[in-house]
Amino acid sequence: MKSVIAVRPDHLEILDTPTPKPGSYQALVRTECACLCNRTDSDLLHGAFPGMEDKFPFALGHESVGTVVEVGEKVRNFAVRDRAVGGLNFDLQMERVNSGWGGFGEFTIANDHAAMVADGVADEAHGWVEVYEIQTKVDADIPPQEAVLLSTWREVLGSFRDFHLQPGDDVLIFGAGPVGLSFVKLGRLFGLRWIGIVDRHAVKRAKALVFGADAAFEPGRIKAPGRLDAVIDAVGHADILQQGLSFLRRGGSHCIYGELTQPVLHIDKTKADFNFNLFVHQWPTRKYERESQVQLCEWIREAKLTSADFITHRFPLADIRQAFDEVARRGVIKALIEYS
Repeated sequence: MKSVIAVRPDHLEILDTPTPKPGSYQALVRTECACLCNRTDSDLLHGAFPGMEDKFPFALGHESVGTVVEVGEKVRNFAVRDRAVGGLNFDLQMERVNSGWGGFGEFTIANDHAAMVADGVADEAHGWVEVYEIQTKVDADIPPQEAVLLSTWREVLGSFRDFHLQPGDDVLIFGAGPVGLSFVKLGRLFGLRWIGIVDRHAVKRAKALVFGADAAFEPGRIKAPGRLDAVIDAVGHADILQQGLSFLRRGGSHCIYGELTQPVLHIDKTKADFNFNLFVHQWPTRKYERESQVQLCEWIREAKLTSADFITHRFPLADIRQAFDEVARRGVIKALIEYS
């Protein structure tokens, strides 16, 4: 099969690798389509993702959906021809080739987390990894081009619980990339009252307004309607903390989503009211992420949520290098990778 390999920093190749062999709790999934995770996949390719800087070469990808073609003997929650989201490839079966999740391969592995839990083997000693919890079946009426966005949407909607957001809250979001725009779209469906967005790119600000934002601001020109319940940093930059604190009501929350670019946070409490919360969400809460899939699929069925609003570019697998180039030019919201 074909796999997308980061051979060395900023050098990508599509190489032949062995097709994975499913174990007893595993399903083999033929990939239908995938999406680039703009920041994480780019950081991995550039050699800038924490813990992976010296792991080259490795296989890329972690947002994919496909069809089950084979299941192990202990699998109970996947069947052949089911659609599955979140398949990965941790073992490339090639000497000196590591895994950067490997989800761009033509075949991936989805693990039956629920069966492992039921059998008492969902632990490290039996090879269990926490990401197994979000390798799930997707109902057949959800098309693959919609299902693939669940990788992003589940994580964002799940974080609403980590951030203790409530319907009726007033929220300001820094960053109108795929995550920030997902906060806008899902926040409107969730029932947030006022949603503001901050981004330096006019096109992205306009997109946020189409998605339901009440106001869109350039950095440094923010006019909130009053003290806010939450500020969400969808960029991951420590400086946003100092800006965000000044907008919060007493007891409001500054919410950091995703990997922070700097190792040290400085808090100037004079910029905040007496009481405030700081939530740092650099890694998903898998339970919340998995459970959010039900609501997201309902919104897809009701035509309230569609990947067509997010997918701005499409590439065949053979042209995935061009997809990374377009992401680097900052013109991509989501790039869909199509498989024959």
